[in-house]
Amino acid sequence: MLNQENKSEVTEHLVNNNKFKVLTLKSEEFQSLKNALIGLLPDTYADPQSIAVTLARLGRPAAAQKLLTKIPEVKNIRSGDIGEVLATDYIEEYLGYHVPIRKLRWRDHRNMAMRGDDVIGIVVNQQQQTIKFLKAEAKANKKLGRGILKDARKELDLDDGLPAPHALEFVAERLRESGNQALSDLIEKVQLVDGIREDQLEHLLFTFTASNPASLQKEAFDAYYGNIKQTSVGFRVTEHQELIEGVYQGVIDVLND
Repeated sequence: MLNQENKSEVTEHLVNNNKFKVLTLKSEEFQSLKNALIGLLPDTYADPQSIAVTLARLGRPAAAQKLLTKIPEVKNIRSGDIGEVLATDYIEEYLGYHVPIRKLRWRDHRNMAMRGDDVIGIVVNQQQQTIKFLKAEAKANKKLGRGILKDARKELDLDDGLPAPHALEFVAERLRESGNQALSDLIEKVQLVDGIREDQLEHLLFTFTASNPASLQKEAFDAYYGNIKQTSVGFRVTEHQELIEGVYQGVIDVLND
């Protein structure tokens, strides 16, 4: 795991049950973060079991080529993908949710952004057979602006703040295909029969930027007056572009080795 909080300077702002946090990567941790992302990125784009099958059948060059065809070439797509990877890691490491589906494995084209909710996290109460959901929006830009934060808020508030129906059905279908029928059934029951209440839901706005998010992102955080629990995290890496370029080049170098 990336342990972002352990490798960053942390400031925190609490309002009732909502939390705004800024993480600023320590300069001495840059290489460690880059190496961790190089290790994580292949699993973002392809199921390790699928790669293992290709490796066993066709050899390492074919398995490497399979991965290379999934890696985006466009800078803003790469930036957004890194943002989703970092957000997913934060969700599982610090918020206690599990992200059962890495949706970028199902992207139509490597240079196209996927539609729908960026990340959906889940916590299951096995005894009561109930679910809590986290709906996350990840924004990755060198410089944070009010327009970016306004778009994120709009996307989080779509569908009355609930996870998009098509996004939940996508998760349920992928879980069913992977053999996790029980969780797939539970998601569909909650979505289609029981309904999702606001107390079963949390929002995360995660930004990955070079600029300092402390002012604008806090302003957007303080402007929320809804009833859904909010977590807002700004992850600042001053060498933002260098990190993205270094990570993808590192992955490509490994695959071509």
